[in-house]
Amino acid sequence: MSSLTGANIPSSASVLMQLLRYARGHRRQIRLASLSSVLNKLFDIMPEILIGMAIDVIVRQEQSFLADFGIADPFNQILFLGVLTIAVWALESLFQFFLQILWRTLSQNLQHDLRLDAYGHMQDLDMAWFEDASTGKLVAILNDDVNQLERFLDGGANALIQVATSIIGVGAVFFYISPQIALLAFTPIPVIILGAFWFQRRAQPLYATVREKVGLLSTRLANNIAGIATIKSFTREKYELEQLAHESADYVAANRSAIRISSAFIPVIRMAILAGFVATLVYGGKLTLDGQLNAGAYSVLVFLTQRLLWPLTSLAETVDLFERAMASTRRILNLIEVPVHTRSGSIALPIDQVRGELAFADVNFAYSNGARVLHGINLHIAPGETIAVVGQTGSGKSTIMKLLLRFYAPTAGSIRLDGIDLKELQIPDLRAAFGLVSQDVFLFHGSVAENIAYGRAHARMAEIEAAARAAEAHDFILQLPQGYDTIVGERGQKLSGGQRQRVSIARAVLKDPPVLILDEATSAVDNETEAAIQRSLEKLIVGRTTIIIAHRLSTIRNADRIFLLENGQIIEQGKHDDLVSLEGQYSVLWKVQTGEKITEFPFDPVN
Repeated sequence: MSSLTGANIPSSASVLMQLLRYARGHRRQIRLASLSSVLNKLFDIMPEILIGMAIDVIVRQEQSFLADFGIADPFNQILFLGVLTIAVWALESLFQFFLQILWRTLSQNLQHDLRLDAYGHMQDLDMAWFEDASTGKLVAILNDDVNQLERFLDGGANALIQVATSIIGVGAVFFYISPQIALLAFTPIPVIILGAFWFQRRAQPLYATVREKVGLLSTRLANNIAGIATIKSFTREKYELEQLAHESADYVAANRSAIRISSAFIPVIRMAILAGFVATLVYGGKLTLDGQLNAGAYSVLVFLTQRLLWPLTSLAETVDLFERAMASTRRILNLIEVPVHTRSGSIALPIDQVRGELAFADVNFAYSNGARVLHGINLHIAPGETIAVVGQTGSGKSTIMKLLLRFYAPTAGSIRLDGIDLKELQIPDLRAAFGLVSQDVFLFHGSVAENIAYGRAHARMAEIEAAARAAEAHDFILQLPQGYDTIVGERGQKLSGGQRQRVSIARAVLKDPPVLILDEATSAVDNETEAAIQRSLEKLIVGRTTIIIAHRLSTIRNADRIFLLENGQIIEQGKHDDLVSLEGQYSVLWKVQTGEKITEFPFDPVN
């Protein structure tokens, strides 16, 4: 995700239009909520008009404004105003209820949709994109930024609509009663609106910076929590606290700059409001004393001036909330608009039809930074065959696995499953055909049973236990505090490395894929655990195509074929015994790992 700078930040108005286009499925609710806000405000300003009419009745009696509508008796006029007041307050309260329900429901629904759409789109993005993305920033977008928009919709949207309604509604009454006073009373409004736009322009880049600092702060927290064991082992608690203090101070400073602008705006609004109110009070009073304006009308104007102008004091706060929401919305929509380069194909391949034949034809691959990893890879794997890929670190072994799962696409050449180019297959069908057991096992925060059943969510408990037995995990699981219901913690941290690996194997057993990829599955465990895992894997690979990516050559001695990679090219291939007898690089690696004395290396054997 590219950071936003002042030079390329879209305006808040354009972001709002993007948001409205996104929310087209909620338009009916938006209209109803907006209508409720308008009607609530209209009924809210009517009591001031009724008070003025009551004063008019008291002063003018049979010549009052209401007398012109056929209610001659002054007491009957007061009774009528009393009934009307009850009706107005009841309707104002009713629409207050409607607007709160509608706006809050809209905010909940829209933030729910945005969070799910942003997360769903993020899941579809290419693995290369995640290599440059920050976990903390993504969490901040999906959580804090979405919540920021929710806060604006909860109250800010209604406030903006009601301010506009007040200006139009009160303005109509003013111009009806006295255009001269209306002009005086409304003189501050352009100043207030221009001030709001000035504030909006000044605040926009500041709030973009605030959201950027939130992302950096979230990244720091996420990394430190994930690496707490490393922090403790190197006694870097004080250093990390100091780094967090710097990140937090930067966030506070960014917020302080925005708050300073907002705080300066409020006194300006108050003085403009004071000018409008005093003008109405003095000039309206003079017209009333001169007999050009009756007392009831004067009362209406004085009351409505306050009703019109005083809510504008909160305009700065509302615009502040709006700018924060638009800065957050900008980041959410930017995430949703990130293009997906690895598109799913159109050909379906149900898992029960997969034979497991794989073919690489002149496959080349280079990462986005230009580093070439694979060069002209050609290999054919028959259904049910077990092959192994070995080589030094950086030779391209794990890249082959990533290409098979379409985490990346080949730069050139093609990879086929059962004769079909992977790019033509529907991605869910393709990945359903593969089972992956990797060196870096990721377990989710949940029970052991839930993690084993991750690939088959509706598996029965008997099937889960059978998979665990096949992975030689059943015995240690029963010894856990709650057995299969034991919570493993984030990333499975409550289990040992070997236990996590066996749960991962059980997960693959339960998925029962036609093609199995073992990526350094035993490289990080002790010898005893490795032996147990090897027994599990020997059962697991029966009857399915298996690709073993290995560092320890002892684990792949029985593979049907072994491919040795160097600098992204296959330089040797064959069975284990044949490769050892060739006295080539594979033979040297084997002698190194078995402890034989070697006087001369034809290459650097260090992995």
